Amino acid sequence: MAEFWRAVIPDEATGEEVDFLERALALGKAARVLDAPCGHGRHSLELARRGYRVTGVDWGDDLLAAARASSEQQGLAIGWEKRDMRSLAFDGEFDAAFCAGNSFGYFDDDGNRAYIESIARSLAPGGRFVLESGWIAESLFADFHARLDISAGGIRFVAENRYVPATGFVENVFRASKGGRRESKAARHRVYTCRELLGMVERAGLSPIETWGTLDRKPYAVGSPRLLLLAIRR
Repeated sequence: MAEFWRAVIPDEATGEEVDFLERALALGKAARVLDAPCGHGRHSLELARRGYRVTGVDWGDDLLAAARASSEQQGLAIGWEKRDMRSLAFDGEFDAAFCAGNSFGYFDDDGNRAYIESIARSLAPGGRFVLESGWIAESLFADFHARLDISAGGIRFVAENRYVPATGFVENVFRASKGGRRESKAARHRVYTCRELLGMVERAGLSPIETWGTLDRKPYAVGSPRLLLLAIRR
């Protein structure tokens, strides 16, 4: 899947997202930044190019291998770590942290709470956290797609999505193909309302500051393409 994500997301989009993160996280010179989960590392790589001290955490061996290879090729010093994000072994070590790329909600309710609490512990007092996701009820159900079929860089990517009201999860099956190669992956995302997520963040020891719906900071509302939540560690 790492090859597909590299092909489908242009460098310009990553640059715009990192511009937003720099501003929202109020990053100072050589700030210590945690990217969890980091996926194949596109945000971490760009932040490191801009001079920040970055640690990227993920559980996927293939994604971390792709991230590590990219940083080595580009001569960037980034700490890549394989960890369970619900129990990060950091204590006040970071000035800022973020969760981007629709990467929140993989766990059950207890696990998602544990993830945010783990992020909060990782931040120094006053440290900022941005959570970005399109898997928020006000965004998702305003334009729900049971099937997506995308082609980029010679790769065909198909996502099949099914919402299960009894559990609150969207069940996903992702399939990527290129030539004779095929890869599939099952996943699921817990869907929360914006208010439910804000409550979870507050109980974890973070104070929400803003909720935006776009990178240019338009307020979050029903139909916004994604939620961008900014919070600070108390």
